[in-house]
Amino acid sequence: MSATRPLDHITVVSLEQAIAAPLCTRHLADLGARVIKVERPGSGDFARDYDKRARGQASHFVWVNRSKESLALDIKQPSHLAALRALIGRADVLVQNLAPGATTRLGLDAPTLRAAQPSLIVCDISGYGLDGPYRDRKAYDLLIQGEAGLISVTGTPEAPSKTGNSIADIAAGMYAYSAILAAIIQRGKTGEGSHIDVSMLESLVEWMGYPLYYSLDGAPPPARAGASHAAIQPYGPYQTGDGGAVILGVQNQREWERFCEVVLGQPGLAADPRFDSVASRSDNRQALQAAILEVFAGLSSEQVTQRLDQAQIANSRMNTMAEVWDHPQLRARDRWTQIDSPSGPLPALWPPAAQSAFDPYMGPVPRVGEHNEAILRELGMGL
Repeated sequence: MSATRPLDHITVVSLEQAIAAPLCTRHLADLGARVIKVERPGSGDFARDYDKRARGQASHFVWVNRSKESLALDIKQPSHLAALRALIGRADVLVQNLAPGATTRLGLDAPTLRAAQPSLIVCDISGYGLDGPYRDRKAYDLLIQGEAGLISVTGTPEAPSKTGNSIADIAAGMYAYSAILAAIIQRGKTGEGSHIDVSMLESLVEWMGYPLYYSLDGAPPPARAGASHAAIQPYGPYQTGDGGAVILGVQNQREWERFCEVVLGQPGLAADPRFDSVASRSDNRQALQAAILEVFAGLSSEQVTQRLDQAQIANSRMNTMAEVWDHPQLRARDRWTQIDSPSGPLPALWPPAAQSAFDPYMGPVPRVGEHNEAILRELGMGL
């Protein structure tokens, strides 16, 4: 396996906070980019204080900030701003998700920087984009989930819900990451950098493609169905007789017939007019659920799973976080490693895209300002 990584030659400076930009740059660091995270002196990125659940550190912060160098600067001070400008002058990529208009007020906006440094790639990540009537609105993950319509189709009929993770931040971070990779490839062809404008709203609306098209031309949107499915049945978690639950999904008529015969032991149910098509099963979901639960009540989770596997019906467990940490598939594929941090070693998941050509970089989580002396020495500056 090669000792080099695809982005070993790339330096990224990031004026980042919270999740979207840090997730983007952590993925760039995985590929070998040198990522210099610019933070406030003292407190640093406010996400460092979200909680203390990761052995004394914030769970969000540990997740998205490994493999970076931390440079603590008060960019309201002229000498600190000068150091930042000098650093950007040596960089390939600048990523920022500060408050709307902040970089413009500092003279660090993309047009200003790229006029002097045409090869620079600037990626602005914001809630709503750099123009339009919502440009200056503050944006948090929950708010964008609402604006993008995600909450309206998520949850139960009685209670709309957000997702259990920061899905809008993740969407924006991943689109910024892929856009920066594309810009690096393009710069290799033309020598020119570019300006990338990524909004959380547009990123999440892109991921809402199914419910949007489902409700095209004023059609009713997908109903909120909890962990079930708005249109396909049976699909979702089902309680078993031992107090557990099994998640299953029946996608077509052939699977439905196998499900009735092998899993339920009721082959005649497949032809029941209430359940003989995808649409009829959805229309009669309560009666269908009652029929399934009546059978499952006499079986353990393991027995249900065995029947589902025998019928070749897709199924899974409804794992807790503790069970995911110890997931047998992740363990068998050796997907966990360790990273260092200010509070000692922490487990970390290898990046999901396993590479045969190189190992991703899995460096430590930095302390606030840990790399000030080394970086400033490179710049020939002192503060």
